[in-house]
Amino acid sequence: MPAHPSPSPSNRSLAGIGFMLLGTFMFASNDALGKYLISSYSIGQILLVRSVVALLLIAPFIYKNRAAVFRPQRPGMHLLRVICSTAEVALFYAALYHLPLADVMTFYLAGPIYVTALSALILREQVGWRRWLAVMVGFVGVLIALGPSLGTASLGAMLAVGGSFAYALLIISTRSLSGSGGTTLITWQTVAALVFGIFVAPFSWAPVDMTGFAALALLGAVSMLAHVFINQSLKIAEASTVVPFQYTLIVWALVYGVLFFGDQPQASLLMGAGLIVLSGLFIFLREQKRGKISTATVVPDVAPIQPDRPADRR
Repeated sequence: MPAHPSPSPSNRSLAGIGFMLLGTFMFASNDALGKYLISSYSIGQILLVRSVVALLLIAPFIYKNRAAVFRPQRPGMHLLRVICSTAEVALFYAALYHLPLADVMTFYLAGPIYVTALSALILREQVGWRRWLAVMVGFVGVLIALGPSLGTASLGAMLAVGGSFAYALLIISTRSLSGSGGTTLITWQTVAALVFGIFVAPFSWAPVDMTGFAALALLGAVSMLAHVFINQSLKIAEASTVVPFQYTLIVWALVYGVLFFGDQPQASLLMGAGLIVLSGLFIFLREQKRGKISTATVVPDVAPIQPDRPADRR
């Protein structure tokens, strides 16, 4: 049979952007639910139940891919990745306890700035001046969105900034492990959060009724799907191309904040959000126009929850 032609670089970039947008929406839904739960349950409790549910959902795929999952290549990089992932999610929920959802997500939107710089310095990805400019415009939007709170070094703000840097390192380490199967990445990321929850949860355990358990379980399912889409996005496109689209988090934060938490967004937040969205749209249109000039790294085409394939050893 004739071999199927490989997807063009431009198609890979556009597919990566689509997965990132979908994953970002799932993350925003996950974070809104987490904001609701953090008022009743501890961070350790949330991570414990969420991780157990996620592992149960992917258990069949872990079994199918057990050889790759339990003998991952580059274990040191995997360890760094799971440390970053656990720190990021713990800091995020801690910040949610102190700040409104939109405020925390706005602080987190500084993450793509770190990622773009690290992608050029560590991953040797080519980042054109137009994308640098668009990302910087998005960052200006973040500063405007923060408004009067920009100079306030509150505990919540410091937790959110620390979490955004941990998230940037998570993105970079995920990109470095692009040859690893999605099941392997998700499994160890979830196991790390589970271990953290096991050690921390007993110190601040709150009674859980059936409604609370259902909400915690749903958090695990939504979180797993979000990681699947984000991981797939990073496998098929450059980090510097797809990560800026996480700016759309602020849009979902505004929607969820108004509808479910009674937040009243300030004019500065809305103005900043507009700049953030425009910068993301510019990058998307730029990718369409660049076509074959795209520098997306070609990696093994591995579906996140399918049997893992060997890493590319070229």
